[in-house]
Amino acid sequence: MSFEADLLVDRKRLRRKLTWWRAAVFLVLILAVGAVAWAFRDKVSDGQAQIARISLSGFVSGDERTLNLIRDVGNSRAVRAVLVEISSPGGTTSGAERVYNALRELSAKKPTVAVVGGLAASGGYIAAIGTDRIVALETSLVGSIGVLMQYPNVEGLLNTLGVKMEEVKSSPLKAAPNGFEPTSPAARAALESLIADSYAWFKRLVRERRKFDETQLTVVADGRVFTGHQAAELGLIDQIGDRREAIRWLEQDKKVARDLPVREWKRSGSDGTFGLWSAMAIGAQGVGLTNIAAIFDRLDNQLAAHRLDGLLALWHPALEK
Repeated sequence: MSFEADLLVDRKRLRRKLTWWRAAVFLVLILAVGAVAWAFRDKVSDGQAQIARISLSGFVSGDERTLNLIRDVGNSRAVRAVLVEISSPGGTTSGAERVYNALRELSAKKPTVAVVGGLAASGGYIAAIGTDRIVALETSLVGSIGVLMQYPNVEGLLNTLGVKMEEVKSSPLKAAPNGFEPTSPAARAALESLIADSYAWFKRLVRERRKFDETQLTVVADGRVFTGHQAAELGLIDQIGDRREAIRWLEQDKKVARDLPVREWKRSGSDGTFGLWSAMAIGAQGVGLTNIAAIFDRLDNQLAAHRLDGLLALWHPALEK
């Protein structure tokens, strides 16, 4: 009986080892296919005359892989025009500025159109005005021209717990504000100065790109979002429509050849590198595992979105108290 029990245990161990090795081989195959697909991605994209489609969704962080994607599209000889599909509540002001600058450089090389899905607010709208034309649905939400900084104050909670934070710093405004004490008038004034300067920069972009006078700018720049219908009447967008209207404009006004295929260009790597999750996504896509590829791609996007820097140009509806 002891011999048979030992034999069963050995078989179970062997089965577990085989399962592990199979999983490891599968992972290596996915990575290998992903590496090959990544190596030849530009050649495939550059092969046929096309309209490129870039998706800017979620948090706008101005990460290197997004900037590299925009540059790659601009450098492609096959791309005749670019659709920038936006669905974003915004992001950091510095990230939005980087994306805006990259889109302006792209627009100097190719005609570009922003196609707004559900939302192009704050930093998402900054990206939109970096293109030659903005198209949105009547029910899209557009605008939220403004800048904010939010920080929690847990002083009351710490007092309840009997905890006090001590600090030694070189000057009163160093590391201000912090959540462990009330914000001093001097610290608040310094923050307001930062916000005002970034807000003025945002408004200046809108005024220049949308050809607004001061009266028009005052109406749209109070932080509100507008529907696409309202935005069209106010001049925040150029046209009501979707991708079809955007392509029609490219054909009629920019003389882009009719009936060109629309090719989606995707980000590769993370922060300018060929990251693990990106490799897994490309590999899974290459072997037909579309759902698994989508999971890996979301993981890669979430990692990129969590690297925040600076002030926020971000819209979200206020929560009821």
